[in-house]
Amino acid sequence: MSLETIMLIDGNSLVHRAFHAIPPLSTSTGLPTNAVYGFTSMLLKLLAKEQPGRIAVAFDIGKKTFRHNDYDQYKAHRNPTPDDLRRQFPIVKEILRAMRIMIFESEGYEADDLIGTLSAKAEDAGLNTLIVTGDRDVLQLVSPLTRVMLTKKGISEIDQYDEGKVWDKYGITPRQLIDLKGMTGDPSDNVPGIAGIGEKTAIRLLREYGSLAEILAHVDELTGRAGQLFKKSGQQAEFSRQLVTICRDVPVEIDMEQCRWTGPDYQELLELLKKLEFNTLIKSIYFKDMDGKGDNAPRSKNRSIQNAVQALQQSNLETYSVAHQSLDNPDKLNTFLKNVRTSGRVSLELAGNPNSGVTAAGFAIDGDTAYYLNMSGQDGFPGKALEVLRTVCEDSTIKKYCHNGKDIIKILHKHDIKLTNLAFDTMIASYLLNPATPNRELEDVSLEYLNVILPGGDEALPARADCVNRLAGLLDGKLKLQEQDRLFYDVELPLIEVLGEMEINGVAVDKIQLESMSKALGDLIEELAGDIYKLAGCKFNINSSKQLGKILFDDLKLPVIKKTKTGYSTDAGVLEELAAAHSLVAKVLEYRQLMKLKSTYTDGLAALINPETGRLHTSFHQTVTATGRLSSSEPNLQNIPIRLEQGRLIRKVFIPCRAGNLLLTADYSQIELRILAHISGDPVLIEAFKNGEDIHTRTAAEIFVISPEEVTRETRRRAKAINFGIVYGLSDFGLARDIKVGRQEARQYIENYFSRYAGVKCYIDRVIKEARETGFVTTLLNRRRYLPDLFSPNKIIRNAGERTAINTPIQGSAADIIKLAMINIHREIAEHRLKAKMILQVHDELIFDTPGEEVGQLKQLVKRCMENAVILDVPLDVVIKVGPNWYDVK
Repeated sequence: MSLETIMLIDGNSLVHRAFHAIPPLSTSTGLPTNAVYGFTSMLLKLLAKEQPGRIAVAFDIGKKTFRHNDYDQYKAHRNPTPDDLRRQFPIVKEILRAMRIMIFESEGYEADDLIGTLSAKAEDAGLNTLIVTGDRDVLQLVSPLTRVMLTKKGISEIDQYDEGKVWDKYGITPRQLIDLKGMTGDPSDNVPGIAGIGEKTAIRLLREYGSLAEILAHVDELTGRAGQLFKKSGQQAEFSRQLVTICRDVPVEIDMEQCRWTGPDYQELLELLKKLEFNTLIKSIYFKDMDGKGDNAPRSKNRSIQNAVQALQQSNLETYSVAHQSLDNPDKLNTFLKNVRTSGRVSLELAGNPNSGVTAAGFAIDGDTAYYLNMSGQDGFPGKALEVLRTVCEDSTIKKYCHNGKDIIKILHKHDIKLTNLAFDTMIASYLLNPATPNRELEDVSLEYLNVILPGGDEALPARADCVNRLAGLLDGKLKLQEQDRLFYDVELPLIEVLGEMEINGVAVDKIQLESMSKALGDLIEELAGDIYKLAGCKFNINSSKQLGKILFDDLKLPVIKKTKTGYSTDAGVLEELAAAHSLVAKVLEYRQLMKLKSTYTDGLAALINPETGRLHTSFHQTVTATGRLSSSEPNLQNIPIRLEQGRLIRKVFIPCRAGNLLLTADYSQIELRILAHISGDPVLIEAFKNGEDIHTRTAAEIFVISPEEVTRETRRRAKAINFGIVYGLSDFGLARDIKVGRQEARQYIENYFSRYAGVKCYIDRVIKEARETGFVTTLLNRRRYLPDLFSPNKIIRNAGERTAINTPIQGSAADIIKLAMINIHREIAEHRLKAKMILQVHDELIFDTPGEEVGQLKQLVKRCMENAVILDVPLDVVIKVGPNWYDVK
């Protein structure tokens, strides 16, 4: 019969390792959490894998220990604990208390001593002991009943040591490790040892004499340099041995039964993890993946969570439960339809996808009753079910409440069903309330606001629909409290329909031309490779950083700019700095650019063309960016390159959907600078825009103190960099780098700018001050962005927070304005019964696919809607272009 195991964890060791292994993380309120996250993740993995019957975690307490009484220089070289790490230790202990795991600490003793004492008690009780630490000193505790799990790389790799592994590693026993450290010392703890005695010599002597005491007893037998060192410093070795010996009788009360682990307090742990915004850990603890591959699984991008979830055993969390009935015959469907019409509102949740359509549906009405509709019934029932679904969705007198309404619009489109009167979207509402929170799945929102777990099985869809119903009222109240209801109801909610239609329409592409471009790029790449091989004097793998580094720095003897752990750095910054030094470098840069164009765009876009429509159907995301800007994926059509001519040419493949149509583009001109003029109230900027002046020429004249006629192309370029740099909170260092001048000269330019545009300087000072007071900034339409970085003790992070505070109201307002314009244009196109379609939004630019005969009318409509989306103190200006493809618009 196997013995019960107790797991003993060195809390300080694992927390420190987690802090240094995991990049900085913080909550939306600025609380640092990377060490807590890493520690908790590792703890959960250890518990799942080892399943100990008992567990305890030991911590250091205070800086001074009994060892300092004997040697005041003990650990004197250790750097002080970083503030961001110190703040996380109390949180780690909160996690442990919520996990119902015993914590041990004792004034004057280290965590190692407590672990030594606990392991001694465990051995006396006949328990197997498993110690988890990153400190090799603990290997001295290994015994027939005690093993050590030693973290190697960060917290992700672990070596397990028993007596055999210690012997294999060092050639001595665990107890002899104390003598070894006494002789060799420990620089990390400032333990002296015997200077000049290395590990090999010490191990050889231990194997010959057995212990340090025996070596010192026979010191006269030692010859050579080792003999001289031991005769001179033997007593120092004995003293060092005492320092590194782990105390195994700390005067602390220990009851092994108190260490028995019966599982966490799930409710307390959930509240804490929610506060820390550890959504991934919440899912790993509270949700269990089951099969969930059926067609009736709820919609989700995270199928391992959404398909089927259940609370872990012993969980006292509330699993969301709602009374529901199955709509499994025509009579029930008719009754349901009558109830929906009487109510005038319904919450809707669908299973399915845009390719297969709806497979099942969940409904909730007024919180009284929820319904489940399986679309795959028999005897003609699916037809009746689809008819009822169509009636509910297309009845504009019935308000619809959804989570991720855009996905529902696309799924319904498969059946040619239109969703009308979308009254609320809980995904969008939760995003507006805190745009920094990354997860928007219904599971995350219901955990955050309702403190419930959504069920699996047939109950999933009706429960989700009812959950949406409850969330809608709650989130609506919070939006009103934050004065964001106008932004939600006037902008984000109506935009859902616009984006859904844009995604369904897609963008037509010339596949033949795309293939031709790919071949041409392939030929150019091959030709460039040949040139590079000639210049290098040999063939090599150009894509290998190691091989390229050898060519550049070993063979061609170019100056080394930067090194990595694995060798020479050949990143873009290094190559750009070396481009003038050798023609091979410039060609490698060009080679890389062409390789990216081919793989990401000409080849990448071709692979994503929908075979049924012949178009690219990108996905627009409303809940990704913190500024409110839309983002695009699969493919990202907001990132078609424009710097290289070969990149710009890719726009040629974007064409109208049919013969006789043209592409029309409408681009806001300098919208962010115009918003800066408005919100800063700067009279010089406002005057320049009202007079229709070239703003960069005006700025060049102002900061270089010259007339507009004296502004050259170069001075205008510098002024342009300053104008846009100010919007993004650019420093003198950044400006110096961008316009290639000295830092002092760049600083002078910025000072000149602020002296001429004093209103802008006042805006920058004001917005940073207000952000520090409130913790957030807002756009013109009251979109919020919380800025915890403003309160970071790290100056670099704090400065980045200030730059974000300056830019977000500007960039976010630009995002709000173009969204309003999109909604108005979409509505007017429908009202005028135009065939034109809005197909893309690329930040400040809209692209339309329009019949040739509608171009004149569409130009006027688009320009009017965009320039009057909001009224500012300066005019908004829109540049309209038309052409046979996106590249040739004029």
